[in-house]
Amino acid sequence: MLVIIKKIFVLSLLVLIYSSSFGDNETNSLLKQLDNMLDQRIQFDQKKESRLKELKSFIADPNISSDEKYHFQNKLIGEYEAYKFDSVIYYISQNKVLAQELQNNTMLNKTRIQLSRILAGSGRYKESFDVLAEINRNILTKDLLKDYFSAFVLTYNELIYHSQVLEYTKQYENLYTNYVDSLLSTLQAESDEYLSIVEEQKLYEGNPEACLEINTKRLKNAKLGDRNYSIITFQRALAYEYLGKLEHAKKFFILSAISDIQGSIKDNASLAKLALLLFNEGDINRAYRYINISFEDADFFNSKLRLINISNILPVINAAFQNESEKQKSRLRIYLIIISILFVGLASSFLFIYKQMKKLSLARSELQGVNRQLKSLNNELLGTNKQLIALNNELSETNHVKEQYIGNFLNICSNYIDKLENFRKTVNKKLANKKYIELYEMTKSKQIVDLEIEEFYTNFDNTFLHIYPDFVEELNALLKKDEVIILKKDEVLNTELRIYALIRLGITDSSKIAELLRYSVNTIYNYRVKIKNKAAIARDEFEDHIKKIGSFSK
Repeated sequence: MLVIIKKIFVLSLLVLIYSSSFGDNETNSLLKQLDNMLDQRIQFDQKKESRLKELKSFIADPNISSDEKYHFQNKLIGEYEAYKFDSVIYYISQNKVLAQELQNNTMLNKTRIQLSRILAGSGRYKESFDVLAEINRNILTKDLLKDYFSAFVLTYNELIYHSQVLEYTKQYENLYTNYVDSLLSTLQAESDEYLSIVEEQKLYEGNPEACLEINTKRLKNAKLGDRNYSIITFQRALAYEYLGKLEHAKKFFILSAISDIQGSIKDNASLAKLALLLFNEGDINRAYRYINISFEDADFFNSKLRLINISNILPVINAAFQNESEKQKSRLRIYLIIISILFVGLASSFLFIYKQMKKLSLARSELQGVNRQLKSLNNELLGTNKQLIALNNELSETNHVKEQYIGNFLNICSNYIDKLENFRKTVNKKLANKKYIELYEMTKSKQIVDLEIEEFYTNFDNTFLHIYPDFVEELNALLKKDEVIILKKDEVLNTELRIYALIRLGITDSSKIAELLRYSVNTIYNYRVKIKNKAAIARDEFEDHIKKIGSFSK
């Protein structure tokens, strides 16, 4: 009975706290706060760099012992964990060398577990399991055994989320459950890590209310600016999103993003999720800014998974932003044409008046009247000229926005060139050091590529259907009744639907579609012909109807 009363009290308290806090005013206030924090993010990054510089100065001390060096490098690993992937890997490898030199199995196994978690978080699941396979769990301390199970939980959780094969997903879920049970047995029942796992399980079970109740307990002990606060508020936002309470979800995505900025957390997801919510609400300018900053953070951290996820959203938001910009420019052109016509009219009037003045030069009284009229028209002309100057300034400003957009695009391209250069240097370095086996192992596996392709399909399918939720039904409506496309269980889109989804987005060239979906041009052509042959309308008009699915003007 006491437990039930306690639960009712907690839920009542939540209602009192949040019932009046999710209005438009609070959300707008938080968005303004987030915008201000984004303007200051360089300052937070500078503080982060100062901490890193200080830790590196300790390591550079020639008199430092190996144990002390391991300790300070471990602090650097913690600082870099959500900040820069390459640096985390570097200092983990440095600590691994130190642990081997000291012949300290505890240090070595701790480093291996750290490496496994970092690899799993970046989508390198095979490498994560390979590292864990090097560990003899029978010699682990209690704390390391907990971290060991936690690494497996993280890796299988990631695999469940990204796997597209149902049979494998079920295997991963079984292994995930086993390791969760093992991990929970090593944790205290009210610890944050214990509650975090139970909270995630509740969400998987489709019980977001229970998830939110646990999340409330965790949130009380979290501090804004810490990574744990960012994660807790992000998970809370996901639970509200699951319930369809998008205003609540938006608030906690904002709080999570603010915490990410304060903590200089570059491996983040809240800002991208928030950008998508705002885009769906029609706040194109904010969505455009947030998704580009998310892309910069993911590129800085060097997270392939984040870059792929954001790259699926970025073109859609950029296209909407460009379309809005073009509309504004179109309006300005119309205003300019109107002003120009008025200017010509005024100039014609001026000429007419001038001629009349010459004709009426002998009539002094009439001349004075004409002069007064001329003065009035001159004033009107001056006002019109000022309006024309103002409109020209607005047009210049619009052109400047366009230049900024192009500059941003070129910057993204430049970043990709930098990444290719880094890869070239890595390969060159391994060749120079004759590390041929490492180079071979690094380049022979296609698993990551295959997983990223599957991830690309999933993200493309979900993003496309979020924009055009009735696409499959409307496409089937264009086909003969006995020729409609029936998706398999758990299948969102198949290859045929993806081809026509790209056509709906304006990509009609078969070679470009083949390049995006990684098929041959001939295969794409055959799929297109096959679907056209099933059409209930004229074949020549089929793709034109596809391009109109979900349009506002339909």
